Amino acid sequence: MDNWLFLPPIAFGLLWLIVAILEVASRRLAPHGTSSLGKTKAYACGEDPATNRLQPNYGEFFPVAFFFTIMHVVALILATVPQGGLKDFMGIAALYLLAALSGLFILFGDKIERDLEDLLR
Repeated sequence: MDNWLFLPPIAFGLLWLIVAILEVASRRLAPHGTSSLGKTKAYACGEDPATNRLQPNYGEFFPVAFFFTIMHVVALILATVPQGGLKDFMGIAALYLLAALSGLFILFGDKIERDLEDLLR
């Protein structure tokens, strides 16, 4: 094999070595501060909150993330259609787009329905 440097374990090891050398060099160049009370605490604009008052709600995040995953797969499938072969794969492309649209309505059907009701009132 002519390009043995491109073997994944060897390339990973070489990149890891380069990153380790850069990390040691940058640690020596970085300014060293003095220790003080609160230095390692999170900065909150001068505020020192006693508790975490805001709990994020991921209820809408996961459907959106799942939908973007579906759309990326559809885009990948459609992008890998051979050049000039779209006529032959038009049925499959339409099937993938239909599946993506049905996934959209499954994930967001209730929200779309509520929004349409509010819009029509």
